[in-house]
Amino acid sequence: MPPSVNPLARLFDGADEVVEEIERRAAAAESAAVRHPDDAWAEAAVYHPTGLALTVSEVVEETATAKTLRLRASGGGPLPAFLAGQYISLTVRIGELVTSRAFSISSSPAERHHYDLTVRRLRGGLVSNHLLDTTAPGTEFTSDGPIGTFFHDPLFHGDDLVFLAGGSGVAPAMSMIRDVLDRGLNRRMTLVYGSKRADDVIFREELDRIARERPDVLTVHHVVSEPEPGWTGAVGPLDAALIDELAGPLNGRMTYLCGPPGRYAQLVEQLRSLGQPRRRIRLEANSVALPPPADPRWPAGADPAGTVTVTVRDRSFEVPRGRPLLDSLEDNGLRPQASCRSGECALCRVKVCSGEVFHAEEARLRGSDRRFGYAHACVAYPLEDVELDF
Repeated sequence: MPPSVNPLARLFDGADEVVEEIERRAAAAESAAVRHPDDAWAEAAVYHPTGLALTVSEVVEETATAKTLRLRASGGGPLPAFLAGQYISLTVRIGELVTSRAFSISSSPAERHHYDLTVRRLRGGLVSNHLLDTTAPGTEFTSDGPIGTFFHDPLFHGDDLVFLAGGSGVAPAMSMIRDVLDRGLNRRMTLVYGSKRADDVIFREELDRIARERPDVLTVHHVVSEPEPGWTGAVGPLDAALIDELAGPLNGRMTYLCGPPGRYAQLVEQLRSLGQPRRRIRLEANSVALPPPADPRWPAGADPAGTVTVTVRDRSFEVPRGRPLLDSLEDNGLRPQASCRSGECALCRVKVCSGEVFHAEEARLRGSDRRFGYAHACVAYPLEDVELDF
């Protein structure tokens, strides 16, 4: 009896014939030495790439603080498919530093020959500001394939959607809106979009045109935090009363939060006060919401500005306690694989051989990570001297 056959199988009628058929098929497969033809592997690589070479074909100025970078495959041809709301992680060189950042795709999944990434200038933003200042048609990047759990699932998310977006967080919402229109899905969408000023609203012309031409599909409410004379729309900040006024009764409608992660906890609380169940609230995550010491769980007495020693195999270097391990590793020329940089995808896992680290609340640690001492480096902070391996 082959090892793969349970000994109890012989107790069932017809077991001998079934076992013989298994053995016959196994022998036939082994003798045939089946191999996938080269063209099949090439096709699979289009959908499951280990890496992408991308070239900027166009830079669109959306507002004074935001641009859309249109990226095409450097070798031509279609790009890997994605779900509306997902992101790619660009590898960027800034001087001697090589790092990566996740950017949501704002274009429609129906368009396979380019990805649009909409980038907004941020105060102190290292990568976003560098991209806005230096990227031009012909600039080349490398990237991972599309990834992320923040997307519209047409089977399970219902047909009445509410987007609460802020700043460049409108990018994934825009991809979902374009996807619904391109595929002719029977959906009703409400976008409540917060911006600093009226002249800082990304995609305003397109959004208002869609809302005007397809009121059966999309309703758009613009909210600004710094209204200028003549502004007649809503004024933030966004809270339960304003959400109820603009979006109407939620009644379990799927709600997508896509904006500054630092406001997520407050917005989730406001939505819950309106009776929205947590399972009907989806969060886009591509940065850490509360870095230390703002995180209330940060250990008392652990000075974020203090330094500790990180050792990776035969190298040791001092790093700030309040800087994510992933950033500190990159600062010192070490580059673990990384994508989301928000604790979700787990690509940046490192083994903590000794010492203690603190994880931000966003860390999606698996049971095996905790059991065997792995950290998600993008949202892990060394509380003391640590030894790592990856």
